[in-house]
Amino acid sequence: MSYDRTVRLATTDFEAAVTAVRRALADQGFGVLTEIDVTATLKAKLDHDMEDYLILGACNPPLAHRALEADRSIGLLLPCNVVVRRDGDHVLVQALDPGTMVTLTGLDALRPVAEEATARLDAALAALS
Repeated sequence: MSYDRTVRLATTDFEAAVTAVRRALADQGFGVLTEIDVTATLKAKLDHDMEDYLILGACNPPLAHRALEADRSIGLLLPCNVVVRRDGDHVLVQALDPGTMVTLTGLDALRPVAEEATARLDAALAALS
């Protein structure tokens, strides 16, 4: 089962890619609530060097509200994680497929929320390529 939506960017400039991802998400109504710099964390905690890897916790408040009204436990899957990471000479942007909420919970009430979130995330990803 595929659980991601991924685009490979033409740019090799990681910081420019992160800026573009933030802008594309904002254009679709998503704010970034959290940011985890995995590269820096692993370096600081384990002295491990790895490629650029950033997790953005994106949230569209109206969609999050609708999902929480359908299932209070859905907060375990919120916010929508978007990963920006270096992959060789490229930068990948990956978003968790919102349909995973429906698959994991089996709740049809979440389907319209997942479909709208998917459409918005796909639009954001398409704007990057």
